[in-house]
Amino acid sequence: MPGWGSYSILFGPLVALVAVAVIALLLRWGWSRGHSLVPGRARAGGEGDYGLLVPVAEPTTFVEAEALRARLEAEGLRATLAPTTDGPRVLVFPRDEHVARDILRRSA
Repeated sequence: MPGWGSYSILFGPLVALVAVAVIALLLRWGWSRGHSLVPGRARAGGEGDYGLLVPVAEPTTFVEAEALRARLEAEGLRATLAPTTDGPRVLVFPRDEHVARDILRRSA
């Protein structure tokens, strides 16, 4: 009956082959497209691309938009500034839309 020593000549190349195959699979997974765990760059969308949020102001510059957003935040409303394809927009939730418009109308 042959001992382990007679198979040792096959053991080294077999381990190397398995190691190369595992490395090849890891590299193939790591360099494949479309399956990244890291999100891509954010892109500007239209006004309707922001889920439940609705636009309440359409300022011409981001500085003006940030001032309007800060005014709404000071009044206790949650607001966000979004760079849309039509320019900067100040967005709020639908339940806060009328209150936000009133606040912005008063401050203008």
